[in-house]
Amino acid sequence: MIGRFRSGDEIFYGEIESGHVYPKCGALAGVFELQELRVLPPASPSKIVCVGLNYRDHAEELSMEVPETPVLFLKPPSAIIGHKDKIIYPASSSRVEHEAELAVVIGKRCKSISASKAEDVIAGYTCFNDVTARDLQQKDGQWTRAKSFDTFAAFGPYLASPEELDITDAKIACRVNGETRQDSSTSNLIFDIPYLIEFITEIMTLEVGDVITTGTPPGVGELQRGDTVEVEIQGIGILLNEVV
Repeated sequence: MIGRFRSGDEIFYGEIESGHVYPKCGALAGVFELQELRVLPPASPSKIVCVGLNYRDHAEELSMEVPETPVLFLKPPSAIIGHKDKIIYPASSSRVEHEAELAVVIGKRCKSISASKAEDVIAGYTCFNDVTARDLQQKDGQWTRAKSFDTFAAFGPYLASPEELDITDAKIACRVNGETRQDSSTSNLIFDIPYLIEFITEIMTLEVGDVITTGTPPGVGELQRGDTVEVEIQGIGILLNEVV
Protein backbone atom coordinates (compact mmCIF):
# COMPACT_ATOMS: atom_id res chain seq x y z
CA MET A 1 0.00 0.00 0.00
CA ILE A 2 1.30 3.46 -0.97
CA GLY A 3 0.28 6.86 0.34
CA ARG A 4 1.08 10.50 -0.32
CA PHE A 5 2.10 12.44 2.76
CA ARG A 6 3.23 15.78 4.11
CA SER A 7 5.88 16.21 6.79
CA GLY A 8 6.60 19.88 7.41
CA ASP A 9 7.28 21.38 3.98
CA GLU A 10 8.04 18.00 2.38
CA ILE A 11 5.46 16.12 0.28
CA PHE A 12 6.36 12.56 -0.59
CA TYR A 13 5.09 9.09 -1.44
CA GLY A 14 5.76 6.30 0.97
CA GLU A 15 5.05 2.63 1.49
CA ILE A 16 2.88 1.83 4.50
CA GLU A 17 3.65 -1.14 6.70
CA SER A 18 2.49 -1.83 10.27
CA GLY A 19 1.84 1.82 11.09
CA HIS A 20 5.14 2.99 9.62
CA VAL A 21 5.85 4.91 6.40
CA TYR A 22 8.96 4.26 4.33
CA PRO A 23 9.60 7.18 1.92
CA LYS A 24 10.05 6.31 -1.74
CA CYS A 25 11.81 9.63 -2.34
CA GLY A 26 15.59 9.44 -2.13
CA ALA A 27 15.79 12.94 -0.59
CA LEU A 28 14.08 11.69 2.58
CA ALA A 29 15.78 9.19 4.83
CA GLY A 30 14.49 7.17 7.73
CA VAL A 31 11.11 5.86 8.76
CA PHE A 32 8.07 7.89 9.83
CA GLU A 33 5.25 7.02 12.17
CA LEU A 34 2.02 7.11 10.15
CA GLN A 35 0.22 9.06 12.90
CA GLU A 36 2.74 11.92 12.72
CA LEU A 37 2.13 12.60 9.00
CA ARG A 38 -0.66 14.41 7.20
CA VAL A 39 -2.29 12.06 4.69
CA LEU A 40 -2.78 13.77 1.32
CA PRO A 41 -4.91 12.70 -1.66
CA PRO A 42 -2.92 9.88 -3.29
CA ALA A 43 -2.70 11.61 -6.71
CA SER A 44 -2.80 15.06 -8.33
CA PRO A 45 -4.97 14.52 -11.40
CA SER A 46 -5.38 16.83 -14.37
CA LYS A 47 -8.98 15.59 -14.52
CA ILE A 48 -11.42 13.29 -12.76
CA VAL A 49 -13.47 11.18 -15.18
CA CYS A 50 -16.62 9.88 -13.52
CA VAL A 51 -19.04 7.14 -14.53
CA GLY A 52 -22.75 7.40 -13.74
CA LEU A 53 -25.11 4.47 -13.06
CA ASN A 54 -22.58 1.64 -13.13
CA TYR A 55 -23.91 -0.78 -10.48
CA ARG A 56 -26.62 -3.27 -11.38
CA ASP A 57 -28.12 -3.09 -7.89
CA HIS A 58 -28.24 0.71 -8.11
CA ALA A 59 -30.05 0.54 -11.45
CA GLU A 60 -32.53 -1.88 -9.87
CA GLU A 61 -33.01 0.45 -6.89
CA LEU A 62 -33.86 3.31 -9.26
CA SER A 63 -35.96 1.10 -11.61
CA MET A 64 -33.76 2.27 -14.48
CA GLU A 65 -32.58 0.42 -17.57
CA VAL A 66 -28.95 -0.65 -17.62
CA PRO A 67 -27.12 1.79 -19.92
CA GLU A 68 -25.78 0.47 -23.24
CA THR A 69 -22.57 2.50 -22.89
CA PRO A 70 -20.97 4.26 -19.91
CA VAL A 71 -22.37 7.66 -18.96
CA LEU A 72 -19.41 10.00 -18.35
CA PHE A 73 -19.00 13.35 -16.64
CA LEU A 74 -16.06 15.30 -15.22
CA LYS A 75 -15.21 16.77 -11.83
CA PRO A 76 -12.56 19.52 -11.60
CA PRO A 77 -9.28 19.07 -9.69
CA SER A 78 -10.26 22.12 -7.61
CA ALA A 79 -12.88 19.93 -5.89
CA ILE A 80 -10.26 17.54 -4.46
CA ILE A 81 -9.79 16.95 -0.75
CA GLY A 82 -8.14 14.09 1.11
CA HIS A 83 -8.65 11.85 4.11
CA LYS A 84 -9.86 13.75 7.20
CA ASP A 85 -10.32 17.00 5.25
CA LYS A 86 -13.63 18.87 5.57
CA ILE A 87 -16.52 18.70 3.09
CA ILE A 88 -18.01 22.20 2.87
CA TYR A 89 -21.80 22.32 2.53
CA PRO A 90 -22.50 25.07 -0.03
CA ALA A 91 -24.95 27.81 0.86
CA SER A 92 -26.67 27.49 -2.54
CA SER A 93 -27.75 23.88 -1.92
CA SER A 94 -30.35 22.40 0.42
CA ARG A 95 -29.60 18.73 -0.26
CA VAL A 96 -26.06 17.33 -0.40
CA GLU A 97 -25.55 13.58 -0.78
CA HIS A 98 -22.74 11.03 -0.52
CA GLU A 99 -21.77 8.59 -3.27
CA ALA A 100 -19.21 5.94 -2.30
CA GLU A 101 -17.08 4.86 -5.25
CA LEU A 102 -14.01 2.90 -6.21
CA ALA A 103 -11.49 5.12 -7.98
CA VAL A 104 -8.76 4.10 -10.42
CA VAL A 105 -5.55 6.16 -10.55
CA ILE A 106 -3.71 6.14 -13.88
CA GLY A 107 0.02 5.39 -13.81
CA LYS A 108 1.01 5.96 -17.46
CA ARG A 109 0.01 8.53 -20.07
CA CYS A 110 -2.30 6.61 -22.37
CA LYS A 111 -4.62 6.87 -25.37
CA SER A 112 -6.62 4.19 -27.19
CA ILE A 113 -5.79 1.38 -24.74
CA SER A 114 -7.50 -1.97 -25.28
CA ALA A 115 -9.24 -3.63 -22.34
CA SER A 116 -6.69 -6.45 -22.48
CA LYS A 117 -3.86 -3.93 -21.83
CA ALA A 118 -5.72 -1.78 -19.29
CA GLU A 119 -3.95 -3.08 -16.19
CA ASP A 120 -0.63 -1.89 -17.66
CA VAL A 121 -1.69 1.75 -17.18
CA ILE A 122 -3.19 1.46 -13.67
CA ALA A 123 -1.15 2.83 -10.76
CA GLY A 124 -3.67 1.64 -8.20
CA TYR A 125 -7.10 1.91 -6.60
CA THR A 126 -8.49 4.10 -3.85
CA CYS A 127 -11.74 5.22 -2.16
CA PHE A 128 -13.73 8.15 -3.54
CA ASN A 129 -16.75 10.13 -2.36
CA ASP A 130 -18.53 11.79 -5.28
CA VAL A 131 -20.27 14.41 -3.15
CA THR A 132 -23.26 15.86 -5.00
CA ALA A 133 -25.69 18.75 -4.53
CA ARG A 134 -28.68 16.66 -5.57
CA ASP A 135 -31.19 19.51 -5.62
CA LEU A 136 -29.01 21.48 -8.03
CA GLN A 137 -28.42 18.42 -10.20
CA GLN A 138 -32.18 17.99 -10.57
CA LYS A 139 -32.74 21.72 -11.11
CA ASP A 140 -30.02 22.18 -13.75
CA GLY A 141 -30.67 19.02 -15.77
CA GLN A 142 -26.94 18.59 -16.24
CA TRP A 143 -24.39 17.83 -13.58
CA THR A 144 -21.50 20.30 -13.70
CA ARG A 145 -22.59 22.68 -10.94
CA ALA A 146 -23.90 19.96 -8.63
CA LYS A 147 -20.72 17.89 -8.83
CA SER A 148 -18.05 20.60 -8.91
CA PHE A 149 -18.15 22.55 -5.65
CA ASP A 150 -14.83 22.83 -3.83
CA THR A 151 -14.39 19.80 -1.50
CA PHE A 152 -16.84 17.62 -3.51
CA ALA A 153 -14.14 15.16 -4.65
CA ALA A 154 -12.86 13.42 -1.54
CA PHE A 155 -10.48 10.55 -2.18
CA GLY A 156 -7.92 8.42 -0.40
CA PRO A 157 -6.56 7.49 2.02
CA TYR A 158 -4.08 5.22 0.24
CA LEU A 159 -3.40 3.55 -3.09
CA ALA A 160 -3.63 -0.24 -3.44
CA SER A 161 -1.78 -1.72 -6.41
CA PRO A 162 -3.50 -4.11 -8.85
CA GLU A 163 -1.45 -6.90 -7.27
CA GLU A 164 -2.79 -6.09 -3.80
CA LEU A 165 -6.49 -5.92 -4.58
CA ASP A 166 -8.96 -8.33 -6.19
CA ILE A 167 -10.99 -5.70 -7.93
CA THR A 168 -13.54 -8.16 -9.32
CA ASP A 169 -15.20 -8.65 -5.91
CA ALA A 170 -14.19 -5.97 -3.41
CA LYS A 171 -16.70 -4.95 -0.75
CA ILE A 172 -17.65 -1.26 -0.84
CA ALA A 173 -19.55 0.56 1.91
CA CYS A 174 -20.51 4.02 3.09
CA ARG A 175 -21.33 4.95 6.68
CA VAL A 176 -22.70 8.23 8.02
CA ASN A 177 -22.21 8.77 11.77
CA GLY A 178 -21.54 5.02 12.03
CA GLU A 179 -24.77 4.00 10.26
CA THR A 180 -24.30 1.92 7.10
CA ARG A 181 -25.93 3.60 4.10
CA GLN A 182 -24.32 1.79 1.17
CA ASP A 183 -23.15 -1.84 1.15
CA SER A 184 -22.30 -3.64 -2.09
CA SER A 185 -19.46 -5.19 -4.09
CA THR A 186 -17.55 -4.32 -7.24
CA SER A 187 -18.86 -7.63 -8.61
CA ASN A 188 -22.04 -5.62 -9.33
CA LEU A 189 -20.32 -3.24 -11.76
CA ILE A 190 -22.10 -3.02 -15.11
CA PHE A 191 -18.95 -1.96 -16.99
CA ASP A 192 -15.73 -3.36 -15.54
CA ILE A 193 -12.55 -1.33 -15.18
CA PRO A 194 -10.71 -2.65 -18.26
CA TYR A 195 -13.72 -1.80 -20.42
CA LEU A 196 -13.99 1.67 -18.87
CA ILE A 197 -10.35 2.40 -19.59
CA GLU A 198 -10.78 1.26 -23.20
CA PHE A 199 -13.95 3.34 -23.58
CA ILE A 200 -12.51 6.50 -22.00
CA THR A 201 -9.13 6.42 -23.75
CA GLU A 202 -10.84 6.11 -27.12
CA ILE A 203 -12.22 9.58 -26.31
CA MET A 204 -9.42 11.32 -24.43
CA THR A 205 -5.80 11.01 -23.37
CA LEU A 206 -5.35 10.11 -19.71
CA GLU A 207 -2.35 11.62 -17.96
CA VAL A 208 -0.35 10.18 -15.07
CA GLY A 209 -2.37 10.74 -11.89
CA ASP A 210 -5.72 11.11 -13.61
CA VAL A 211 -8.62 9.52 -11.74
CA ILE A 212 -11.52 7.42 -13.01
CA THR A 213 -14.41 6.96 -10.59
CA THR A 214 -16.46 3.88 -11.34
CA GLY A 215 -19.99 4.66 -10.13
CA THR A 216 -21.84 4.27 -6.85
CA PRO A 217 -23.90 1.37 -5.45
CA PRO A 218 -27.44 1.72 -4.02
CA GLY A 219 -28.14 3.57 -0.80
CA VAL A 220 -27.06 7.08 -1.76
CA GLY A 221 -28.31 9.44 0.92
CA GLU A 222 -28.35 12.90 2.43
CA LEU A 223 -25.55 14.55 4.38
CA GLN A 224 -26.01 17.22 7.05
CA ARG A 225 -23.58 19.71 8.51
CA GLY A 226 -21.77 18.00 11.38
CA ASP A 227 -21.99 14.52 9.86
CA THR A 228 -19.00 12.21 9.60
CA VAL A 229 -18.99 10.19 6.40
CA GLU A 230 -16.81 7.14 5.74
CA VAL A 231 -16.18 5.29 2.49
CA GLU A 232 -14.61 1.87 2.99
CA ILE A 233 -13.36 -0.50 0.30
CA GLN A 234 -12.05 -3.92 1.19
CA GLY A 235 -8.30 -4.05 0.72
CA ILE A 236 -7.83 -0.26 0.63
CA GLY A 237 -9.08 1.22 3.90
CA ILE A 238 -11.40 3.97 5.09
CA LEU A 239 -11.77 7.50 3.70
CA LEU A 240 -13.19 9.73 6.45
CA ASN A 241 -14.49 13.28 6.12
CA GLU A 242 -16.59 15.63 8.24
CA VAL A 243 -19.27 17.87 6.73
CA VAL A 244 -19.10 21.53 7.81
